[in-house]
Amino acid sequence: MTSLRTLGSSGLQVFPLCLGGNVFGWTADEAASFAVLDAYAAAGGNFVDTADSYSAWIEGNKGGESEAIIGKWVKARGNRDDVVIATKVSQHPEYPGLSAANIKAAADASLRRLDTDHIDLYYTHFDKPEVPVEEIIGALDELVRAGKVRHIAASNITPERLRASLDFSDREGLARYVALQPHYNLVSRDTYEGQLQDLAAREGLAAVPYFSLASGFLTGKYRPGAAVDSARAGSAQKHADSERGQRVLAALDEIAAAHGAPVATVALAWLAAQPTITAPIASARTAGQLPALLGLAELTLTDGELKQLTEASA
Repeated sequence: MTSLRTLGSSGLQVFPLCLGGNVFGWTADEAASFAVLDAYAAAGGNFVDTADSYSAWIEGNKGGESEAIIGKWVKARGNRDDVVIATKVSQHPEYPGLSAANIKAAADASLRRLDTDHIDLYYTHFDKPEVPVEEIIGALDELVRAGKVRHIAASNITPERLRASLDFSDREGLARYVALQPHYNLVSRDTYEGQLQDLAAREGLAAVPYFSLASGFLTGKYRPGAAVDSARAGSAQKHADSERGQRVLAALDEIAAAHGAPVATVALAWLAAQPTITAPIASARTAGQLPALLGLAELTLTDGELKQLTEASA
């Protein structure tokens, strides 16, 4: 049985791999999404990440498709109390921004789509610097006090705005961010390491990084000159063609061979071993893609292997 991890100061116990819901209603239809969710839960997984805007970028979609699928799945399986659901606000076409009124309206819309009376972890998806942190935290605190949200978190925020938010919460005795969702992986380290990671460590925030596999590049299927048919191929291929990307792949290949493990598992294990990281996020379009992700929970890299990957990705 895989040990669960405590999410910062929240008390929430979560599986060490957070299942990304960005593909639900996009590259995975409802049936495929249910199959992925079933397989993840069967392996002991209990932490699902989505956003109110997933997947508004697809023609014919309005946003909220992922939330609706997750809500239907939870209701069909009767497992709401066993699943930690994280969603986000600020990017839905009908609910853009982080004004107090919008945060509250968007939360109610997410609750309807998820068909639940509470959201376990509610992120500000992209910070809006034009909105005072006092207004944002005040609105989030009201949701917590109303029982609609259990804990709050931030994604895509600067160290300065995060610091100001935490200070305001502490000063006024309001709900406080317990987690951070940064862009972070072996080929994108400066998006988190440094001031943001240091602040998270000092303040006891759990980091739940997205793009953990760099849009699929860190699965190892993207190689220099190789064509891959995928919705995210362009983003991943640029890493394959870079000098650093090739160094990282070489190190991943060597370590994966030593452990008899998929390249993706090794990449996620490196990420999970970094300071402040509680559970990397990764998504799967099919249940067949899940074992390489779930393997993170069982793979422990040696200090030498971690150092090798860290140096290759510098």
